[in-house]
Order: sequence, then C-alpha cells, then structure tokens
Amino acid sequence: MSSLKIVIKRIYDDADDSDGQRVLVDRMWPRGVSKERAELDHWFKEVAPSPDLRTWWDHDPRRFQEFADRYEQELSDGEHAERVDELIDLVHDHARVTLLYAAKDESVNHARVLQDYLRRHS
Repeated sequence: MSSLKIVIKRIYDDADDSDGQRVLVDRMWPRGVSKERAELDHWFKEVAPSPDLRTWWDHDPRRFQEFADRYEQELSDGEHAERVDELIDLVHDHARVTLLYAAKDESVNHARVLQDYLRRHS
C-alpha cells in the first residue's frame, strides 16, 4: 500500500480536494471548528486513545514511545478493535484517507501512531 494513501492533517488546516475521505480521529470535537468548516466524511471518536491513557500521557514528548506502545495495545483490543476494523475497511475502499486531529504538535500525537498502525494492518 502506498504510504500516501493514509495521511494525517490538523483539523485546523483547510480542507483540500486531495484529502480524499476526511476522518476525525479525536474523541472530542475540536474547539473553534464548525461542522461546515471541518468538511468531515466520518468521525471515528472510538479509535482515539482512552481518557485514562490520554491523561497519563499528557502530551509529554518524553513519554511518547510508551504512549505509542500502550495506544497500539488499545487499538488491537476492547472498544477500539471493531471501529479500527471499520477504519481499515474504509482505507481499502478509498484512494486516500486523511486522519484529522486537533493536537498542536504535528509529530508527537496519537494520529501519527494510528497512521503507522493502520499502514501495518491494512
């Protein structure tokens, strides 16, 4: 699968025709973004990290690797697994899927972990 098939982008960046399917992967709706501006095709809030994991991590870059390991474990079981399977089906059905997230850090965020996980499991 092409690595360009699953991309990540901040929800605050403008929508673009090249985005393909636009999928919000945050548990909560991002502040200051209207539903019209988001131009979402899907909202998969169930694939976001659990509240407990997110609280533990607290976006601390020093904890990112352990966060990634714990998050990938969540993705493979429990409430996440069924929705992850649906997201994988979506990836198979479309030329491009853009995972949208609200975090400020473009390199240390859960969407990057999810992107890597989907690339390995699609």
